[in-house]
Amino acid sequence: MKQLIRICTIVILLAFFACSKKVVNKGETGTPGGDPPTGTSTNCTASISDILHITIFPSDNAWNQDISALPADPSSSQILAPYATAGVKADFGSGLWDNAPIGIPFVVVCGSQQKVPIVFRSNSYDGNYGDESDPGPYPVPLNAPVEGNGQGDSHVLVVDKDNEMLYELYNASVNGDHWEASSGAVFNLTSNQQRPDGWTSADAAGLPIFPGLVKYDEVASGAIHHAIRFTLSSPNVKPAYISPATHKVNSSGGQYSIPFGGKIRLKANFDISSFSVTDQVILTALKKYGLILADIGSNMYISGAPDERWNNDDLQQLGKVKASDFEVVKLN
Repeated sequence: MKQLIRICTIVILLAFFACSKKVVNKGETGTPGGDPPTGTSTNCTASISDILHITIFPSDNAWNQDISALPADPSSSQILAPYATAGVKADFGSGLWDNAPIGIPFVVVCGSQQKVPIVFRSNSYDGNYGDESDPGPYPVPLNAPVEGNGQGDSHVLVVDKDNEMLYELYNASVNGDHWEASSGAVFNLTSNQQRPDGWTSADAAGLPIFPGLVKYDEVASGAIHHAIRFTLSSPNVKPAYISPATHKVNSSGGQYSIPFGGKIRLKANFDISSFSVTDQVILTALKKYGLILADIGSNMYISGAPDERWNNDDLQQLGKVKASDFEVVKLN
């Protein structure tokens, strides 16, 4: 791996990034203590407040929309019936699962971060979607964290906190002095512009991933102000998409199923008082902003970023909330 010149980031696998001349060192897994990851330096200034207060799309963006008062779909009960007993699963946490951090990591960089080439290619995991991707170079450090440590979807997410831009790769890996991936997408975090119609992103629905992640520090601040990304199995996903999604994959759902980009919300009368403060923050967001269907996966899995401060036993309590406790927001 070629050493990057004037790298301004410290890569961590937590849901925030700190980059300053007096930063507390983080280990490569994001745990306190230990040395910074190899190949990083601290010649820019960033803090957790940059993540908590940076614009993540305009207030009227679909990710930030209050859907609590929108009409429910007339077929909501039929749509949810096949997986009514499936509990909410926090697909994020602390520690490791299959030797990888639990969740989808991201990294924050400064505006001076060096950009590197992106080569779009196919491999044994998936095809080449370069014709639906934004061309490089991207400001992705060569030691940026890869989801699953390179197993599975291998997402790489990078937030440029100075230029308020988001860069996301799917099925990504480093090759020498550049990144290779099946697809890549760039989002202006100050704009509502969507992907071209029919284009994928790093996600099946053509959506950005980062805005839909549950991040520890926003939960610790007391509120989540956005919808959350979730998945359903193929038989429960209609092979279609609605806004804000721009893309679909071959799923097998029928008439009573949700298209990519569809939203569901926790019912307003669901009692969350018995849950922990942390879980109440998440459940409150599920009532106000809901879940957006972004990909094929396990039923009712919600996405978040890994962080050593998550209490996995506490997050498992979210499983008491079943799909039958939700309702589908009107789909058309």
